[in-house]
Amino acid sequence: MQATAYTYDPEQRSGSVLLDDGTPVEFGAEAFDAGGLRLLRPGQRVRIETEPGASGAGLRITLVTLQTF
Repeated sequence: MQATAYTYDPEQRSGSVLLDDGTPVEFGAEAFDAGGLRLLRPGQRVRIETEPGASGAGLRITLVTLQTF
């Protein structure tokens, strides 16, 4: 799935993305680390992998990496 980086905290290695429909979804350090990135800038196009959130509460991002074509 594709998204756009929205926020990123380099100290916590966490932030949020905007899905193509404008829905914000947060990600934790585990998802950021899984993608092998060192930095993320707001506005960058990214690829994410997700799974259902706990108790059906939306999506949980498991991986954030750069979108490649």
